[in-house]
Parts: sequence; C-alpha cells; structure tokens
Amino acid sequence: MDLNREIAKAGSAIVTVTVFLFAIFLIINFSMGSYFVCLILPVGFIMMTAGLHNECESDRKVAANIGLILSAVYSTFIMLVYFTQLTTVNNEQLNEQAAKLLEFNRFGLIFNFDLLGYGVMALSSFFTGLSMKPKNKADKWLKALLMIHGVFYFSCTFMPITGMFARMSSGGSGIGGRLALVAWCAYFLPEGILSFLHFHFTKR
Repeated sequence: MDLNREIAKAGSAIVTVTVFLFAIFLIINFSMGSYFVCLILPVGFIMMTAGLHNECESDRKVAANIGLILSAVYSTFIMLVYFTQLTTVNNEQLNEQAAKLLEFNRFGLIFNFDLLGYGVMALSSFFTGLSMKPKNKADKWLKALLMIHGVFYFSCTFMPITGMFARMSSGGSGIGGRLALVAWCAYFLPEGILSFLHFHFTKR
C-alpha cells in the first residue's frame, strides 16, 4: 500500500465531504454545524495539498512548496476562527465589545480573519495547481480549477479592507452572504472530487 497516496486520498475525501456538509448547513442555516465542519476541512486540505506536493516534479518544487506552506497558514487562521466560535463564543457570556470582535456573524475581527484565511487558501490552491503536470483530462480540469481558485485571494483579502462587511453588520439576515458561500462550495467541491479521483486512479 502506498501510504502517501492513501493519506492524500483520505484528505481529498475529507475536503469533499466537509464542503458538501458546509453547503447543506448554510442552506438550512445551522451555524454550529457549519463551524464544526470548517474546523475539519483544513486538515483534509493539508493532506490533499501534501499529496500533490509529493507528486510534483523537481522543476515545480518551488510552486509546490509555496502551496503547501500557504495551506498551513490557511489552516491556522481557519481553525482559530471556528474553534473560537465553538468554544468561547458558544460557551461564554461576552460583553458587547467582545461580541463585536469575536462573533462570526458580527462581521468584525474574527470574520476578517476568516476571509484572510480563505484568501490564503486560494493562493495555496493557485500554487499547487501551478506545480501540477497533468497526465489526463481530469487532471487538466483539476489544475485549471486550482489555479482559477487563486482569483478568490483578491476578493477575500481586499473586500474587508473597504469596510463593506462592517457596514453589513447592522442589517439583514445575511442570506446574501450565505448564498455567496454556497456558490463558493459549488466551485470548490469539484476540486475535492477530482483530487480524490486523481489519487485513486493515477499511477506514478
């Protein structure tokens, strides 16, 4: 058994399942469920990225290294964000100032860290895709999706700087934001599926 490939395949499965569940929990507005799966997703993403890193050829190692390092940076931000929601925010009585900073749905500091984390994830996907040399049609699609995913870096990083999310904190139910996240899930889900197929069928 090729343990490297099995770990990477398991990571791709984790990504696929958690992104699917995240979309479902967004649709039914079950925030604690979405927070929980987002705590697991980064682990799968690192496993998947490490598998693609392991396969890359020597002339693509710099891109693969950048992708893997950025996946760890993404994971750090995201796990802190959602662990905070599941522990401190869920279990403690926060004063108003703390709530503005820490509650995800208040579009404050913790929300901005979340967007920064997913911006870094987009960069990680871009460099990981850049490191691939596709051997079949499915791999070509995976490479393209990973690299195009990099575009999300700009919106995730620069939109919070404009203050637009802070202005949203006083209005509405946030359904527009949830729909945007569901759309992101619809884009990202094929990456997990194609990665799983890649590790399952592709031979070195």
